[in-house]
Amino acid sequence: MEPYKEFFKGKRVTLMGLGLLGRGVGDAEFLASLGAKLTITDLKSEVKLAHSLELLAGYPGIRYVLGEHRIEDFTDTDMVIKAAGVPLGSVHIEAAKQARVPVYMSTALMAKFAREAGATVVGVTGTRGKSTISHFMYHALVSSGRRAHLGGNIRGLSTLAMLPRVVPGDIVVLELDSWQLQGFGGLCISPQVSVFTNLMPDHLNYYPDMEAYFADKANIFRYQQPGDMLVCGAAIQKKIADARPPVPAHVPAPLPESWKLKIVGAHNRENASLAAMALRALGLDEKKIRKGLESFGGVEGRLQHLAIKRGVHIYNDNNSTTPEAVIAALNALAPLYTTTLIIGGADKKVRLEALAHVIKQGAARVLLIPGTGTDNLKPLLKNYEEAADLSQALKLALQGAKPGEAIVFSPGFASFGQFANEYDRNDTFVRAVKTLS
Repeated sequence: MEPYKEFFKGKRVTLMGLGLLGRGVGDAEFLASLGAKLTITDLKSEVKLAHSLELLAGYPGIRYVLGEHRIEDFTDTDMVIKAAGVPLGSVHIEAAKQARVPVYMSTALMAKFAREAGATVVGVTGTRGKSTISHFMYHALVSSGRRAHLGGNIRGLSTLAMLPRVVPGDIVVLELDSWQLQGFGGLCISPQVSVFTNLMPDHLNYYPDMEAYFADKANIFRYQQPGDMLVCGAAIQKKIADARPPVPAHVPAPLPESWKLKIVGAHNRENASLAAMALRALGLDEKKIRKGLESFGGVEGRLQHLAIKRGVHIYNDNNSTTPEAVIAALNALAPLYTTTLIIGGADKKVRLEALAHVIKQGAARVLLIPGTGTDNLKPLLKNYEEAADLSQALKLALQGAKPGEAIVFSPGFASFGQFANEYDRNDTFVRAVKTLS
């Protein structure tokens, strides 16, 4: 029996957080199929979780505790698997630890068992760029004929449920946010090949300060072993060095000018250079690396060229949730287009002065959608228009744009308030674009 099957079979497992994005459902299906005695607990109500519960209707043995968490579900069990974003200092997680109940996270467990199965695990983290680099690498590996898997912070995908497909010699590429890396810290493991792109103010509505944010991110290299590879952006190299990683951090040279990417922006050339160094560590030659990077078409919601309507180019940068991401988008588009920016959302407790300065320089027109972050940005801008919602903002933007110009939706803030989550916001924008004539 494979080790992961024995690990879960017959065990009492408390799954903390089912959610609406599909990952929790996938984890639950996988655990139930292995014979785990599963309790799912979520603060959301049965009504809010109706779609997720419907998908699990074929597993009648699952026990649900919804609308609350109960201490006994965390102390009278064999293990707890917590979802990303569980608050620091959660009383329920602390109760589990006091009761000597192990607390895990699903992506870290997948990495542990994939390594034991003979796979090489690649982890990519950073405030910006991790999604693009992960997809860059996966695309280059697959197009070169290597067996590879893509997981981690991927929409609707249970990374844990990928385990049955992993065989010796495979490469598992994981996009890892700071929350998922908490699980790596708990297991005292790091990927054999790690990429740390950058560190910018983010999630300060969750972390008490930047050092706590970095501490979770640092699990990507903290437990590496001699012979492992650590790749990093130049801006984060000193901070990583000060943390005394087990292996040296390597900063790649700029991408050769002769390499032509399909995706725009200087930041994406930097992303490609980081991906290229990591791919070299995995044994790909320069010809295959170049072919893979140059043929990559981009990631949904990351400065994605979505459509041309009435001669106006429309870009979807929905996954821009920080000021720095908006700045990167405007800097990438400014040399190419006169640009209308749609921005706004929920506050993440970050400073906005630099963002406001770049908006004034790089956006010909600004449409604001509602949110607490939007309210903080308004006093820093001189000229802007307000829309009731995202669909109205898009219509207003197109009405004022001329052929050959561009509209970019780069929200710069979290999706809380108007949308169920970041993916709901993405889908809302894509639908709105499709309805434009």
